[in-house]
Amino acid sequence: MEIQPTTIHMQKKLHDFFTDHWGSPEMVLSTGTYTVTDLDGFVCIDSDKRMIGLITYTLHQKSLEIISLDSLKENRGYGTHLLKKVEEVAIQKGLHQIQVITTNDNLHALRFYQKRDYYISQVFPGAVIKAREKKPDIPLVGYADIPIRDEILLIKQL
Repeated sequence: MEIQPTTIHMQKKLHDFFTDHWGSPEMVLSTGTYTVTDLDGFVCIDSDKRMIGLITYTLHQKSLEIISLDSLKENRGYGTHLLKKVEEVAIQKGLHQIQVITTNDNLHALRFYQKRDYYISQVFPGAVIKAREKKPDIPLVGYADIPIRDEILLIKQL
């Protein structure tokens, strides 16, 4: 396994990855609308040079915000390694907080982040309903057949 920063040369591969996994490279969150292929990030590459994980982020005045984190092979530490790389970036930039938003159905993400010292800071009821106005292809139902309606903000203090 190797972790590399995303580069301009990866644009097509990143675009295809997000289209395959998220429907498009556009993410609509309470904090804004992001074209994830334009964001900084890191990729996890396996020994066959295949992308098996990806994290993207944006910088705010006082915090770093994770926009996406995907691991194609669960429970092998790839997501954790990518998360640590982003936490290192935040520390290098002198930031003391990382934030990430997930949806109410994503129990796996809630478990993943909370096990790594992130805590629930805010809940945005109906945020996904509003996001569908900009991105109508956001599914109505998610993991475990839970209706997707709300966003949950998790924060980690560094």
